[in-house]
Amino acid sequence: MEAPSFVLSCLWRGGQVPFTQRGSGGPERVRDSPKNTQLITAWTMGSMFRSEEVALVQLFLPTAAAYACVSQLGELGLVEFRDLNASVSAFQRRFVVDVRRCEELEKTFTFLQEEVRQAGLTLPLPEGALPAPLPRDLLRIQEETDRLAQELRDVRGNRQALRAQLHQLQLHSAVLGQGHGPLLAASHTDGPLERTPLLQSPGGPHQDLRVNFVAGAVEPHKAAALERLLWRACHGFLIASFRDMDQQLEGPVTGEPATWVTFLISYWGEQIGQKIRKITDCFHCHVFPFVEQEEARRAALQQLRQQSQELQEVLGETEHFLSQVLGRVQTLLPPWQVQIRKMKAVYLALNQCSVSTTHKCLIGEAWCATRDLPTLQQALQGSSSEAGVSAVVHRIPCRDMPPTLIRTNRFTASFQGIVDAYGVGRYQEVNPAPYTIITFPFLFAVMFGDVGHGLLMFLFALAMVLAENRPAVKTARNEIWRTFFEGRYLLLLMGLFSIYTGFIYNECFSCATAVFPSGWSVAAMANQSGWSDAFLAQQPLLSLDPNVTGVFLGPYPFGIDPVWSLAVNHLSFLNSFKMKMSVILGVTHMTFGVVLGVFNHMHFGQWHRLLLETLPELVFLLGLFGYLVFLVAYKWLRVTAASAASAPSILILFINMFLFSSSPTNRPLFSGQEVVQPTLVVLALAMVPVLLLGTPLFLHREHRRCHSRRRQQPDKDTAGLLDLPDTSLASQGSDEEKAGCPGDQAEAEFVLSEVFMHQAIHTIEFCLGCISNTASYLRLWALSLAHAQLSQVLWAMVMRAGLSLGGEMGVAAVVLVPVFAAFAVMTVAILLVMEGLSAFLHALRLHWVEFQNKFYSGTGYKLSPFTFAVEGE
Repeated sequence: MEAPSFVLSCLWRGGQVPFTQRGSGGPERVRDSPKNTQLITAWTMGSMFRSEEVALVQLFLPTAAAYACVSQLGELGLVEFRDLNASVSAFQRRFVVDVRRCEELEKTFTFLQEEVRQAGLTLPLPEGALPAPLPRDLLRIQEETDRLAQELRDVRGNRQALRAQLHQLQLHSAVLGQGHGPLLAASHTDGPLERTPLLQSPGGPHQDLRVNFVAGAVEPHKAAALERLLWRACHGFLIASFRDMDQQLEGPVTGEPATWVTFLISYWGEQIGQKIRKITDCFHCHVFPFVEQEEARRAALQQLRQQSQELQEVLGETEHFLSQVLGRVQTLLPPWQVQIRKMKAVYLALNQCSVSTTHKCLIGEAWCATRDLPTLQQALQGSSSEAGVSAVVHRIPCRDMPPTLIRTNRFTASFQGIVDAYGVGRYQEVNPAPYTIITFPFLFAVMFGDVGHGLLMFLFALAMVLAENRPAVKTARNEIWRTFFEGRYLLLLMGLFSIYTGFIYNECFSCATAVFPSGWSVAAMANQSGWSDAFLAQQPLLSLDPNVTGVFLGPYPFGIDPVWSLAVNHLSFLNSFKMKMSVILGVTHMTFGVVLGVFNHMHFGQWHRLLLETLPELVFLLGLFGYLVFLVAYKWLRVTAASAASAPSILILFINMFLFSSSPTNRPLFSGQEVVQPTLVVLALAMVPVLLLGTPLFLHREHRRCHSRRRQQPDKDTAGLLDLPDTSLASQGSDEEKAGCPGDQAEAEFVLSEVFMHQAIHTIEFCLGCISNTASYLRLWALSLAHAQLSQVLWAMVMRAGLSLGGEMGVAAVVLVPVFAAFAVMTVAILLVMEGLSAFLHALRLHWVEFQNKFYSGTGYKLSPFTFAVEGE
């Protein structure tokens, strides 16, 4: 099956195609190399239209070269390993110790990366292709990593201690620097205080008490609570002074500047002092020694400032050394991270291999594309040449269904993603993605047809396509932006097709444009109708009669005539046109899906399904709904304007077709219609039992014949089974209902009741689906009208009102600026985003439910190759 020319033109980009190999949940592999250009023709001719042939291979890897071989396979990304040790726990596998060492290194890497991030630095991307390190290099990387981590811990600890010490010195200096003068003066006065009793007996209890001081600093949000609690707990036997510091100090842990509050408390009595110390400890206050003499405080303050200056110099040297260590981390960490991740991946892959009885080689099984087998053999031979023994690749048969491999590039990836979101295709069944490249944007455009809106979408997608190679665009992490960017080519075609359908509908922001002269002439109607001034005054609306000579000059060259935008029955005309168009597109789309099922049956050798399924399905579909499309086209071609008033209703004709009746007021559309319609209904109903019983009875007959042949010739069948070619047996028995599979397993699996039940479900789904699916395509009509009407309402309520308001006020330029801004915002938010998303979802449903279920099962799984490549490379 050859690829259409439009696909070939899209696949070529500068002579090379960047192939993308995706697996379920796995990374993306992008390869641009000269060897891939040799496979472009084979890829475009087969891989995109049907998944590639995948074989199960057995790898014999010498123990000395197993690591190098798997490492090379990771660079190429050709095979998907099968776990041969599924029954063995992860802690009992051969290379579990090496995996743990890699995981311990990754923990250290995480610590180093966090240290770099806390310092406000970023790790650069590693340059060039970094191979997986040799096992002997792991010890060197581990030693250097541990040394860097220990240096960082030591330097960080020293810096933290120096910062804490400097912070204490700064707080102490602030406490001594803010003298709290009034409090000190009050403490040395000899006069009576307010609370001093006037008469005091000699030798009283307070005569030997002296005033003591507690000085320190507290965080500002704790100062008020501290002052309140001190006063209540000490019953006023103290004098406290709180002041905000003049300058902010950086926190020793967070490094954020903060304003502290200094306090000085004078008290008398040992018990009061104990209470004050306990309260300050509860509030985590920094308490410092305080001397009463002014000269001693100045000397202590000078000493503190000198110590702070010396400490800042030491801290500066520590910061400089820390920056040097972080610089070394920035240089060494990115390549180490890549290499250790690759090494861990290699050991995890080796853990999936089994050990030979002689312990001289590892045996692995993997899925690989058939056309990549020579490349696989060359890679293994080159990697194992140093060990003196070559690795061997042996293709083995397998009854399991192989994984699905469909290579895509940056253009086809978004369309393949639409198909895979429904379900990954079964091995080598027809891939709907090439046809989705055209049908999906077109069905979207039928619901979104507008030249202006399509042009905006096209320009937005074109900007993303032109900027797709910029690093800033590739590395963007915004999820919404990534969604749009990954579907940029899909948006490009959606906008392009919307422009096309917008010209068909003759709508540009809901306004019709007269690109060509109209096919209707008002002058001819006025000249031949004899309209008088009195008649024109009494008739606010006039109609054009196409039967009058010269009124209708001919069809509009392209699209809908702009004169219909002025007609009163504009909506009725569009209703009729778009509804019939939706039915025609829907029946054509579904018929195409049934025809694609023919290629599945031919490929899997299920020739009986062509006669027992495909042919009855086509007869049922075309006999009923294909006949409806024929009636629409026939009425368009045969009914003229002169006979339009007496033309029969297609809807009534179609209803009478199922009722086997005729309506006297609705005459036939063509001669012989009374015989054709009942014949088509009977023929369509006769296909139902063929669909229901044909395949189960045929498979049952083939199963009994195969069973009897095996009983008569058991030795010959066994020899024939042993002589099967060295290929995957899944291609012969890919259909779970096929009874001709070799071996006793197929005999045990064939159950007539299950096959009959499966066929009954398929028959009911298809027959009822033909009705519901045809009606489902009417969403093309409904959403197209909704989009046109919403666009028209937005134009009339915003732009037209703004233009009229500007004319009345005489300041059109000033008024139109906010009006146009509001119109642009609502156009983008409502018509482009909301309406575009709605049309996208409906087009998605039409492909998943109405189109793909005719031929596509989607019960496979992707080939997830073992590769070192990360997504987005």
